[in-house]
Amino acid sequence: MLVARLLELEAAGALTTAHVRAGAQVGGVNVRTVWRWLDAARTEGRMGRRPRARLELSDQAWEVLAQAGGNVAALHRHLKAAGGEVPSLASLHRVVRRDLQAGRVLPDRAVVRRERAEQQTRQALADLALAGPREGGAAKTSAPPRLVPEVTRGLSVGESGAVAGVALPAGAQLVRTSSVRAVAEAVGQAMATQGALCVFGDPGRGKTAAVRMALREVPSGWKVSWVPVPVRPSVAGMGRAVFDALALAGRFPHTSAMADAAVAGALGEARVLVVDEAQRLPVSCLEYL
Repeated sequence: MLVARLLELEAAGALTTAHVRAGAQVGGVNVRTVWRWLDAARTEGRMGRRPRARLELSDQAWEVLAQAGGNVAALHRHLKAAGGEVPSLASLHRVVRRDLQAGRVLPDRAVVRRERAEQQTRQALADLALAGPREGGAAKTSAPPRLVPEVTRGLSVGESGAVAGVALPAGAQLVRTSSVRAVAEAVGQAMATQGALCVFGDPGRGKTAAVRMALREVPSGWKVSWVPVPVRPSVAGMGRAVFDALALAGRFPHTSAMADAAVAGALGEARVLVVDEAQRLPVSCLEYL
């Protein structure tokens, strides 16, 4: 109100330094501050304070925080050691508290370490497989099959009826059993009614293979997206996983409303979302889906 009134006086040609001094006294600020307010209103059209940039933590920073058991001071030391511009410790505490209150779940330290160890082991196996023959006549090893289904827009069929993402022993073939046919029929009904379907059973019974076989012959115009379940899943993490699975353009939005709008727009076309290992999801994530 003060800046707007001073601008009105300036537009009428009646603004004086006495008005500015009186405005500074009313606002409890320095006279120079009032002049800066007026300059910002003239050049930027801004009557209030300049909005501050929102501080966001990267996924790598959250992983470091998880390994430190939620110790924000340890994260601050890690960022300082990495170099570059580092926010204050108080700012880090504030952004961590803000994101946790918004639904972000801090992964368990043991889970993060186990995931990292498994990733390092997989990478080591891949490096050994790509090393090739060495001196002394050592036989060249072949790369181990990738068992993790990749996010894809479609499913291809290889030799012997093999489905992409399903590893088979040499000479083995996929056959359509009564259980596979039942899954295919249920998937078709879910697609026709735009509904949800849960395929359940004991580990190793071929649930993923049956779903992939059912989706191998989706009608023309349909797309298939595999949504990975995050470690210690939260609603925010699930939203990010769906956004990435849909291969949407641009960066992940900063607000949940913008992210939901982008996902809803992409789901306006015929599409099947497959969430493997869905039993790990809490109720809040299931409600989100």
